[in-house]
Amino acid sequence: MGSYLNPGNKGFRESLNSEIYVDKTGLIERTNALLDTREKYICVSRPRRFGKSMAADMLAAYYGQDTDSEALFQNLYIETCPSFREHLNKYNVVKLNMQDFLSASHSVQDMLGRIQKYVIFDLTDAYETIRYRDETDLVQVMKDVYAATKHPFIILIDEWDCLFREYQQDQDAQKKYLDFLRMWLKDKDYVSLAYMTGILPIKKYGTHSALNMFSEYSMINPREMAKYFGFTEAEVKNLCERYDRSFEETRAWYDGYEVLTVENNTQQVCELYSPKSVVEAMKSGIFDNYWNQTETYEALKVYVQLNFDGLKDAVVKMLAGERIPINTGTFSNDMTTFQCRDDVLTLLVHLGYLGYHWPDKTVFIPNKEIAQEYINAISMMDWHEVIDSINASKKLLEALWNGEEAAVADGIDHAHSEISILQYNDENSLSCTIHLAFYFAREYYTIIRELPTGKGFADICFLPRKLYADKPAVIIELKWDRDVHGAIAQIQERRYPAALKDYHGNLILAGISYDKKTKRHSCLIEKLNL
Repeated sequence: MGSYLNPGNKGFRESLNSEIYVDKTGLIERTNALLDTREKYICVSRPRRFGKSMAADMLAAYYGQDTDSEALFQNLYIETCPSFREHLNKYNVVKLNMQDFLSASHSVQDMLGRIQKYVIFDLTDAYETIRYRDETDLVQVMKDVYAATKHPFIILIDEWDCLFREYQQDQDAQKKYLDFLRMWLKDKDYVSLAYMTGILPIKKYGTHSALNMFSEYSMINPREMAKYFGFTEAEVKNLCERYDRSFEETRAWYDGYEVLTVENNTQQVCELYSPKSVVEAMKSGIFDNYWNQTETYEALKVYVQLNFDGLKDAVVKMLAGERIPINTGTFSNDMTTFQCRDDVLTLLVHLGYLGYHWPDKTVFIPNKEIAQEYINAISMMDWHEVIDSINASKKLLEALWNGEEAAVADGIDHAHSEISILQYNDENSLSCTIHLAFYFAREYYTIIRELPTGKGFADICFLPRKLYADKPAVIIELKWDRDVHGAIAQIQERRYPAALKDYHGNLILAGISYDKKTKRHSCLIEKLNL
């Protein structure tokens, strides 16, 4: 057992010993099916804190020789699979964390030299009786080991894309790194499985990938790998029951990563939760922002500040709850090559700062935790009008609760006049204004947005979450250049949205109208009890 060759099962054992462990050993069943096939090259890209390193530790523990890991997998899903014992501890595993090598090196050439030197050291130490053709050539050494032992290799590479994040402008360094990986892995008989994880998908030059033998499973298109990275809704519900936590609050704070999966030959949209944040909330009982401010947070600040191709307008709309159409096809899978706003938005999906809705190809801010990251970022910029409107939203919500019609109308007027993107062009712009003006409502409510179902109106419902059952439910009817009294009448005619059928408590009906001539809003409020 070496540092890089067959490193053992300590990492996976620590995961099992942790207070919270969610069984993701189904990934092993999937990788077993790909061994020694043309699909043996796998690249999984996910944001930080989505379990990528834990999965690599698990694969190393399962496949690696020189250790007995059978006991670790008792009572886990993979133990029930026919392929479990066939491949258990039968392979030479080479496991590398590229960030470790990059941090210890002063250039990419130095990094690649260290990788080859250290892996060759472990190989020649473990197989000292083999005659090697060239002990300085990693590919040749692995060929010689495979020829002598007939034991193929599982190559596990964690943080594979770190060089593209730290050498963002150095294309020569990036190409050297990709050339090394291609030379080491592509079309090599000694490779049974090559498995890489990172934040970014594989870098593209022009329309081609330098590592085109890899199947990629990203936040944009995770397919069958979706459920192995991130917590599924069923897994989160089980944790909430175990720790007696509110699933409703957990969903509001940490849900929203929609990924497309295929189950029984049927496409389904699967909800994924941020694992690290869910674990912290379960253990502490406190729903808060647990997003660690790493270099990806610095990237968020940089790209939002650039306002590339109208990015600011898109962020404001998403803070108001809108979805933004996106074309992900032009993204070059790096952090610098941007041809349009869509490339920046695609990057933010991969970094975990946006959710991606596959059916209509739109992006959105997924949950309260990530929304707070945007607020944190823009609070340090010159977006004063946005922050002022968000800060004012608390007083506006209180005015709505208190039935202060004039104060509500004035508050919406202020939000509308301060933020240029909220200048009205149609009914949807009015809805966007209301959502941003009442931004603070997300603290207490599940906000149900119904797009206009007829000319001149749009419905919004604030439904209090169980922890805030003392707050009134709210129905807001919007009118575009029509009398505000008609908005209240319209609500009553509809007999309330279906979302309130099981609600019992105080209810506020609010009609809000915008007059195109005076450019002012008016508000009418009624209070009921259901």
